[in-house]
Amino acid sequence: MRRDIAPLAVLVLAATQTAVSAQTTTVQSLMDGGYTVAGVTQLPGGGAGVFLEKGNALVFCDVAETPYSPTVATKYCKPVK
Repeated sequence: MRRDIAPLAVLVLAATQTAVSAQTTTVQSLMDGGYTVAGVTQLPGGGAGVFLEKGNALVFCDVAETPYSPTVATKYCKPVK
């Protein structure tokens, strides 16, 4: 029975690490890594979409104002394919 659990635990750990690394990517961290702003768009649900590029890589980030924070926060960033 324990052999059946081990592969599942590995998958859960890998998914958790991917989610954590995705959550720590921000507009600022990308710009610190050499990305530049390629464009900005207003999102229908509020906030802004920011396109960042570096060479052939293009990333889209969803950013929004948070009511009780003095800064605009990155909700998520995703590579554009």
